[in-house]
Amino acid sequence: MDIMAEYSDYIRNVKKLTQNTSEAYLRDLQQFKDYLKQIEIGDIKKASKAIVITYLMNLQKKGKSASTISRKLASIRCFFQYLLNRNQISEDPTLNLKSPKSEKRIPSILTEEEVNILLSQPKSKDFKGIRDKAMLELLYATGLRVSEIVALNVEDIISSSSLLVIRDEGNERVIPIGEIAMDALTEYMNIYRPKDKDKDQNNPLFLNYAGKRLTRQGFWKIIKYYTKKADIQKDITPHMLRHSFAVHLIENGADMKTVQEILGHSDISTTQMYAFASKQNELREVYKKSHPRA
Repeated sequence: MDIMAEYSDYIRNVKKLTQNTSEAYLRDLQQFKDYLKQIEIGDIKKASKAIVITYLMNLQKKGKSASTISRKLASIRCFFQYLLNRNQISEDPTLNLKSPKSEKRIPSILTEEEVNILLSQPKSKDFKGIRDKAMLELLYATGLRVSEIVALNVEDIISSSSLLVIRDEGNERVIPIGEIAMDALTEYMNIYRPKDKDKDQNNPLFLNYAGKRLTRQGFWKIIKYYTKKADIQKDITPHMLRHSFAVHLIENGADMKTVQEILGHSDISTTQMYAFASKQNELREVYKKSHPRA
């Protein structure tokens, strides 16, 4: 087994990184290796601190964001720490290199009125209309990531108590489902979702026309379709609905810890950006109401 295969096995089975994170780390590492080839360095173990710094500066010149560069540095650092711990290099070329500071971006959100308009778009009483209604309602009711919503299985929904369970790498979090979303989900599950799919465990909750699990790409297309129908002049994404869910919760009195647990954030500082966005919205509304030329 070569070093890259060993490292891939290490981050997945020892560090227990999620599949998405593991793939991102390996992809970042491959891009760094490609850069080394361009400067005629065939062995990644020969990369020096100067080379790593030059690579990061190169990414900056290409317009990569601070958060993207930080992640790529973290990916490279993780690999060199792995080599160092196995005595395959004598020093870590990323030692003491600091990630660029990320600007705090206020997340783009929909107003409650825009959410209502978007969620009212699936009107047809057929498989697609009822499925899409259930998905959109569930997304806004729970703040799930798109990867989480397409990964849901039938057994993850606890209909008797209006809860859903998110399972990720051995971890679980339980999220309440609002009444409107639960009604839409129940109609889809009881009437429109093919029942012959329930014979085995791990049955996809949301299916495409072929009876297979709906993909991330399929869900994005659905969002774009209803955005166009709703005539909302914003680039609506599944993550924007997640942002909107969080900000609307905080605006209506939810405490930060609860929002953190529902969203599955490991660090509450990630959740705090929604409080900042909520405050900005509040200031904007007060300004509009109070200033004579607003």
